[in-house]
Amino acid sequence: MAGPLRIVAVRHGQSEANLAYQESMNVPLVYDRSDDEVTLTELGRRQAAALGRALGALPEEERPEVVWCSPYLRALDTWAVAHAAWGADALPVRIDARLRDREWGELSRYNLTAIEELFPEEVARLLSDGEYGYRPPGGESFGDVAIRLRDFLGDLRELSDGRRVLLVAHDSVVLILRHVIEETPDADLAAIEEHAPIWNASVSTWRLTGDRLELVAFNDTGHLPPG
Repeated sequence: MAGPLRIVAVRHGQSEANLAYQESMNVPLVYDRSDDEVTLTELGRRQAAALGRALGALPEEERPEVVWCSPYLRALDTWAVAHAAWGADALPVRIDARLRDREWGELSRYNLTAIEELFPEEVARLLSDGEYGYRPPGGESFGDVAIRLRDFLGDLRELSDGRRVLLVAHDSVVLILRHVIEETPDADLAAIEEHAPIWNASVSTWRLTGDRLELVAFNDTGHLPPG
């Protein structure tokens, strides 16, 4: 069993939380929605539409045949808008919780400035453990995300064998997916930082070559409108 012929992994379009955190700058922010309820901004919807048009412009032999999507609203909305812009017939869609964003637990509603003010001991732990080893209270480290993505890829190899797959997910998922596919040791997890940040509605593609997935493009935003 070789697994998927092609994996196209995309991050959702700009979300309302993305915009709120961007605009907060150095002002403490406590966001009032849970992570799974955050929707797209108008820019995020335009980005998702551009993504759909880019998928539709792919050669037929490269277009996704099946979709796996995070259960979070911003990912579901990204796929809905992209699919409408693509204009393709209905594709099989699987919702998989293993494609959710990295969980920040008790800190999920705070920006970094608010965390620095309210939870200085967590900032000290973050600095000590490093961004990729740090696990917030009730949340996940990037190593934890890697564990669930390895499990996901095992199922994907079986359930989407010989198919072209689209993953609609989050920056942490796309970032750690590269780490998992390339099978770099978890001791080198911090090295993945050089590939960050993962941009909204960016496209990362792997194709099956022999018995391994080969990276074609990573974090590509050439299809997106300015702004």
